[in-house]
Amino acid sequence: MPHLIRTDDNGIAHIELNEPARLNALSDGMIAALQAQLDALKTDRATRVVIISGAGKAFCAGHDLREMQGARQADDGGAAAFGDLFDRCAAMMQSLHALPQPVIAQVHGIATAAGCQLVASCDLVIAADTTKFGVNGVNIGLFCSTPMVALTRSIVKKAAFEMLATGRFIDAAEAQALGLINRAVPEADLATATRDMARTIAAKLPVAVKTGKLAFYEQAQMSTADAYAYTGARMVENMLDAQTNEGIAAFLEKRKPDWG
Repeated sequence: MPHLIRTDDNGIAHIELNEPARLNALSDGMIAALQAQLDALKTDRATRVVIISGAGKAFCAGHDLREMQGARQADDGGAAAFGDLFDRCAAMMQSLHALPQPVIAQVHGIATAAGCQLVASCDLVIAADTTKFGVNGVNIGLFCSTPMVALTRSIVKKAAFEMLATGRFIDAAEAQALGLINRAVPEADLATATRDMARTIAAKLPVAVKTGKLAFYEQAQMSTADAYAYTGARMVENMLDAQTNEGIAAFLEKRKPDWG
């Protein structure tokens, strides 16, 4: 059984985590498969939006604890294997932001620990209103330090620390209120709502979305003055693009743009 199933339709790449018996845990194989897909998408000009979802009854239950326990049999107690695992997982999560295409998480069931990290690392999130989110490693004695990085950049810090320190799960309504997800919908409507958002973005000028996504994350790390200087340069770059000129001309002439 493949770790992932990818389908492509009209500029939308849908990547489904495909290990439902393990609640789509981020095993070594799953991380490698995701990284391979993200690497391929970097130069995939046909793809305008990416959707990530999970097969079965859950989105993703975090790292594969059985696999991790097996690594303890090594002479170093698993230190090298654990370090490699967390390094590769961190690289994969950061690859999501580095993609030129927006990534939408389509979430249901549960998203826990590194699964919640995956949600927080995606650009946009649509969740079933029955979904539960948690960074609950502390409940088994493993503080979710790497998931914390994405979580604290998505929601307010005190709420993030409460989740991390108590292991408390939050529902979709609270996740939306905290900013972890964009919206919650009935599970029966989840795929349609996600696809609708993907189609809306896919209809935009790709160079504008690519420029904007890169600028969005870059400016967030800068001082206000540096951010304005950086984004001003990106606006100039965007304005000089011939397709942007066509988009503005079409708006002024009250017609649809011909972006080819």
